[in-house]
Amino acid sequence: MKRLVVGSRRSQLAMTQTHWVCDQLTEYVPDLDICIEGITTKGDRILDLTLSKIGGKGLFIKEIEQALLDGRIDFAVHSMKDMPAEMPEGLVIASVPARVDARDAFISRSAASLRGLPQEARIGTSSLRRTAQLARLRSDLTIVPLRGNIDSRLEKMREGKMDAIVLACAGLIRMGWEDQITERLSVEQSIPAVAQGALAIQCRSEDLETRSIVGLLNDETTARTVAAERAFLGALNGGCQVPIGAYASAYEHGLRLVGMVAEPDGSVILKESLDGAAPEALGRQLAALLLDQGARGILERFREKVGDR
Repeated sequence: MKRLVVGSRRSQLAMTQTHWVCDQLTEYVPDLDICIEGITTKGDRILDLTLSKIGGKGLFIKEIEQALLDGRIDFAVHSMKDMPAEMPEGLVIASVPARVDARDAFISRSAASLRGLPQEARIGTSSLRRTAQLARLRSDLTIVPLRGNIDSRLEKMREGKMDAIVLACAGLIRMGWEDQITERLSVEQSIPAVAQGALAIQCRSEDLETRSIVGLLNDETTARTVAAERAFLGALNGGCQVPIGAYASAYEHGLRLVGMVAEPDGSVILKESLDGAAPEALGRQLAALLLDQGARGILERFREKVGDR
């Protein structure tokens, strides 16, 4: 029997995702024995600040990556949207399973849609990307910082601390809480975070046996679309807390990538789309287009404000 140790964040969603990966792998390899090691990351420890104020890249993965490099674990399961465009030498994304709904979810205890919220309603989110796009859609809303796991965010809304919240559809679906979604925001309303809804299975580069095993779960379409989005992010030198969004969709002759860079207050949102066949080249081309249109200045001002922590 082959025994592997997988690393995961300790949150309920992260563990649910990791158990799903383990279940899928053991279907392909019945004599596989997988042990899960929960690891607490910097992003999990600091809950009283927004992600942009904590700063830095890899807030939810660095400790897990170190466990991989140290040999304590054999592979890791991450939410791909938490992954910086670059990773430490010696590590590789060995598998990208099929993506779940990438869209943002509007959840309300009173309104049937974002449009239906009353004037000056309070809406919670931890994301500057969502904040900027919500401000553009509904400038009258009061946007409230919101951190914590999915359940605690839902509970804060139920307690009346806010009228609505915005979360990722994928997390709710994976938790079996899809019925909590009031409205799925279209990509036109809210461009998702880069790689939202996708998982990343990460291994040591030289561990060819483990790479081969986890590679059984790789979905080529998801891998291609996510590669385009991550190339866009990498060319902008952005992280998960920067107001950047991108979403790629596959069609018969290639990919269509839409991307955006925004001022955090939504006063400026630069948005463009391109078609192409090569994912990485498409991502870089779209980033260059937005940089020329003013994204460079937006990102420089943002980084000066939050600092490079």
